[in-house]
Amino acid sequence: MGIYSYVILPRLCDRSMRNERLHPYRERVIGAAEGRVLEIGCGSGLNLPFYRPRVREILALEPDPNLLAMARRVENSGIHVNFIEASAEAIPLDDRSVDVVVTTWTLCTIPGSAVALSEMRRVLKPNGRLLFVEHGLSPDRGVRWWQDSLTPIWRRISGGCHLNRPIRSMIEDAGFGIDHIETGYMRGPKPMTFMYEGSARPK
Repeated sequence: MGIYSYVILPRLCDRSMRNERLHPYRERVIGAAEGRVLEIGCGSGLNLPFYRPRVREILALEPDPNLLAMARRVENSGIHVNFIEASAEAIPLDDRSVDVVVTTWTLCTIPGSAVALSEMRRVLKPNGRLLFVEHGLSPDRGVRWWQDSLTPIWRRISGGCHLNRPIRSMIEDAGFGIDHIETGYMRGPKPMTFMYEGSARPK
């Protein structure tokens, strides 16, 4: 698994996340960010070109050094980017120090997702926002059966990705209040494409 995890998997992640059907989600979620922004799991930097000038600093956090190296090569619109090699379960930032936290297709892979969400809440200012788009648990029983059945194998080959995480309840259980949320299937295999898109604030 060493070569696969450290060489092949980062490139597979980069290629899969280049899917053009994800662009409208990126435009909406990233386009709503402003101020000092912490992006959780920046991966290979595919979100960086979508940030707008009202963002003054991007803190791009990513635990995988190979993906982080790819992200450093991405051009953005001139916004200062501070790359941080660290885990979302132990964010190396002060309490209440960021205006916005962004997660895009990231909560599915973090082993300690509850701890990570608690850390996101800790670093957000009291009036800050969590902006998110994630795939996760479907409301349809038949699709959920496939998600539960496939996840043990899927997470082994996809860097820990869970198909069946209940994104809304995870966010709310971490002490956030949902401001806005939209859910629905993106075109593609239903076990992989039920999306949660929205924003939340620390309670």
